[in-house]
Amino acid sequence: MANPVVAIVGRPNVGKSTLFNRLVGKRIAIVEDTPGITRDRLYAAGEWLDREFSLIDTGGIVINDKDPLAVQIASQAELAMDEADVILLIVDVTEGVNPADIDVADVLRRTNKPVILAVNKVENQRQERDAVEFYSLGFGEIYPISSVQGYGVAELLDRIVECLPPQEEVPPGEEDAIKIAIIGRPNVGKSSTLNAIVREERSIVSNIPGTTRDAVDTVFEHDGQKVVLIDTAGIRRAGKVQQSVEYYSVLRAVKAIDRADVVLLITDASDGLVEGDKRVGGYAHEAGKALVMVANKWDLMKGTGTTMHEFTRKIRGETSFLSYAPIVFASAKQGKGTKEILDSAILAAQSHAMRLPTGEINRIIRDAVDSRPLSQKGRPFKVYYATMPVVKPPTVVLFTNDPAMLHFSYKRYLENQIRKIYPYEGTPIRIFARKAESKERGMFFKKG
Repeated sequence: MANPVVAIVGRPNVGKSTLFNRLVGKRIAIVEDTPGITRDRLYAAGEWLDREFSLIDTGGIVINDKDPLAVQIASQAELAMDEADVILLIVDVTEGVNPADIDVADVLRRTNKPVILAVNKVENQRQERDAVEFYSLGFGEIYPISSVQGYGVAELLDRIVECLPPQEEVPPGEEDAIKIAIIGRPNVGKSSTLNAIVREERSIVSNIPGTTRDAVDTVFEHDGQKVVLIDTAGIRRAGKVQQSVEYYSVLRAVKAIDRADVVLLITDASDGLVEGDKRVGGYAHEAGKALVMVANKWDLMKGTGTTMHEFTRKIRGETSFLSYAPIVFASAKQGKGTKEILDSAILAAQSHAMRLPTGEINRIIRDAVDSRPLSQKGRPFKVYYATMPVVKPPTVVLFTNDPAMLHFSYKRYLENQIRKIYPYEGTPIRIFARKAESKERGMFFKKG
C-alpha cells in the first residue's frame, strides 16, 4: 500500500523547507545518516500517531527569473492539488497576507483535497494575534506555528493525521505477491521494460514522455511466484520549468516506492546515472526497499568503448550507499536482459525478507567485534547481545554498553561482515545500537 502524500506548498521564503526538516528530521536521523545520498531532498517519510505518510517539499523548485512568480507558484500548487492527499499551505506572519499567498489560495480552493493553513514564524503573542489576518484566505481554522522553535507543530501534525485518508487494506490475492515498482526518469524505457518482462503490450509504449497517464499494475506468476509490477505514470503536464517536471516525477516515484517490496531503477545507459536517478535511489534506500539498478538501452553503447565493468565502476563510485544493489544491463527494445531483471528482483525480494536466527547473528557479530575491537578514549565498545527482530529490510539491533560509540564506519564494517556470509544482494541492512539493561548483559557473547 502506498503511504498517503502530504504536499507542502507556498511562496518562497515562508519556511517550507525548515518545517519539512522539523517534521521528518527525527525519522531521517533514525533511518540512517549515510554519506553519499543527495542532500537536496524534496521528499521523505514522516510518522505521527502511528500513521506513516510521505512528505513532499515544493521548496526545492527553483523559480525561473524569466517566468512570472505567480505562474510558478500556481504551477506548484496545481501539481500538489493533483497528486497529494493532504495539502499544507505555509504563509509568513511577519509579512502578512501577500498577493502571492492569495494566488496559491485561489488555486487550492478549487480542489476537493483537504487544505491545512499553517501561519509560520509565530514567536510571540503579538504575532499570534496577527495570524488571524490569514482567516481571510478562506480555509477555516489556521495553525500558528514556529518551524524553527517547534511551537504549534504537534497540533499541526495532529490535524494532518486527522485529514489523512483511511488506511488501505491489502488487495485480495496480493498478500503473498512480490510487488516490484518500475521507476525512472521520463523516456528511459519504463513501460518498454514492463512489456518486455511480461511479453504482452500491457502499457502503451512511446518515445514521447507522458504517454502513460496513471500507475498501472500488472499481475502475473513467475515460477509459481505471484508478482505485481507497478509501472509509474509519465509526465502529465510539463509546467513552465524543468523543476516542476522533476517534482511531478519524484512524487509519482515516491508513491510507487512506498507500495513496493523491490524497486527497479531504470536508467538510460547512454546518460549514465543522473542526479534525479540518485535522488530517487536515495529515497528507496531510506525507505528500506530492495533495489535493482537497470542500465537500459545498453545496445546503444555498442561502439562507444564503454565496457560493463567500466560502467559499473563509475556507478558504484557515484552511489556508494547503493553498493548492495545489483546492476543489470538490458535492452528492453530488443528484449535482452529482461529475464535477468526479473530474476534479480525476485532474489532481492527474498533477501529483503530473510531473517537470520538469533544464534547466527550473534556469532557473526561476536566474531566481527573480536577481530576488530572498537574503543573510544581507551574505553572498549561492548556488544552483549544481537538480534534481527524485523525484516523488510533486515534490521539488526545491538545491545551495547554505549550506543553513541557505534559510528557510521563501524556500522559499515559490521554490515560487510554479515554480507561476507550472507550476501543479502539487493537489500539494505540496518544496524541500530541500544543501551543494554543489566539482565541482557549476560545473555550472549560468552566464550566457551
